[in-house]
Amino acid sequence: MRSKRAVLLDRDGVINIDGPGYVTSWDEFQFCPGALEAIRELTEAGWEIYVITNQSGIAKGLYSKQRLTDIHWRMLVEIRRAGGRLLGIQYCPHTDEANCMCRKPRPGMLLKAAAKWGLDLRRSYLIGDSARDIQAGAAVGCTTFWVQTHCTDERTQNQREKMITVPDYEVEDLVEAAGIILADFGPSPAGVAAS
Repeated sequence: MRSKRAVLLDRDGVINIDGPGYVTSWDEFQFCPGALEAIRELTEAGWEIYVITNQSGIAKGLYSKQRLTDIHWRMLVEIRRAGGRLLGIQYCPHTDEANCMCRKPRPGMLLKAAAKWGLDLRRSYLIGDSARDIQAGAAVGCTTFWVQTHCTDERTQNQREKMITVPDYEVEDLVEAAGIILADFGPSPAGVAAS
């Protein structure tokens, strides 16, 4: 089976607003401005879209796996209602101290996603808001987009100082990243996604 190109999204700070604390319930989940429309446009152009997200709040006891599943189901439903489609979600529940291979900046989740869904990571695009995201994407050959949705100057500078890999693109938000993908790389070779 031929490997596919895909768009891989971090969650917090890309799809939803990443505030000072953790998103522990659906009541605290708020889509970033334009995110639903950007996902819809990528979907309509035939791109397969997946989420790759660190969720250490589970290991820290801030929310359960079941609560995270509830948040993700509701997120998927709202995205579908807006005309978009996410085909899968990979998450790491561990903290840095667990020293696992799946937590970004390590590439374990991306490699697992590639094996599970038949993705060609070197022809795929990773969109994230942190140095961790960019490092993980670059490690497997993705074209990387560093988004700065609602970032303060202090947070932006903090992330810039942590970068050990230069992102391919530095953009304001998912809307801008999606626009670049659609303008520069066009629709997915798979064609228009099924409804």
